[in-house]
Amino acid sequence: MENLRTAQPRVHCIANYVTANDCANLLLACGASPIMADDPQEAAQITSACAGLTVSLGTPSARRLEGMRAAVRHAGELGIPAVLDPVGVGASSLRMEAAQRMLDESRFAAIRGNGAELAALSERALNGAGIDDAAQGADGLETALQLARCTGAVVILTGKRDIVTDGRTAYRVSNGHEMMRLVTGAGCMLTALVGAYLAANPDRPLEAALAAVCAMGICGERAHAHLACGEGNASYRNHLIDAVYTLVPQDLEREARYAVYG
Repeated sequence: MENLRTAQPRVHCIANYVTANDCANLLLACGASPIMADDPQEAAQITSACAGLTVSLGTPSARRLEGMRAAVRHAGELGIPAVLDPVGVGASSLRMEAAQRMLDESRFAAIRGNGAELAALSERALNGAGIDDAAQGADGLETALQLARCTGAVVILTGKRDIVTDGRTAYRVSNGHEMMRLVTGAGCMLTALVGAYLAANPDRPLEAALAAVCAMGICGERAHAHLACGEGNASYRNHLIDAVYTLVPQDLEREARYAVYG
């Protein structure tokens, strides 16, 4: 986190249009600098001027997907850490084929998704699941481990308890609040945060991803604690971004709740 605040990395964020504004504001809140470009004619060039890249399948189109591929390929050529958010990958062939094509062409530093998304991605099978995942499932850890080993990426499985693994070491994170599920784009914002932490700590991807997941969970808890009478999920979203802005390294060290799977 100290490295992030010092480096203030520029992160190219190809977010879906539902959550782009929140992702940009969260990147500013954590100390990074967001830039967004999904046109194939400039996506790679924009990436070359950045320290990190995040791509989301949330609202796919042929043009956006081509821009993502160009950006991801160029990030790989330059050694820029890229994060894949396979939103709803099990819901359609378009999303699945796009995700698998990018994974075949390039190596991602991290992949973040819920249990249904990561299971579909790991099995290369449609499961009809969109962005909502009611349960993480008992095999969530094995799915995350298998996907990390297969792709070489740090895999982040989000749910009631989050899992962060590089295929060898796996952490269970207990931070967070259930109200985060009522904010459209909370997962996308976490993806953006992971991208920022990786951009500032490219040589320590597992630790960077773990720190980002813990930080987001802590901020989710703090956002709920700051809700006033009569405030709902819209106010909660604002409190969540504010909590990212005000979080300091000492808070992260003190409040992070994680353990190594034994």
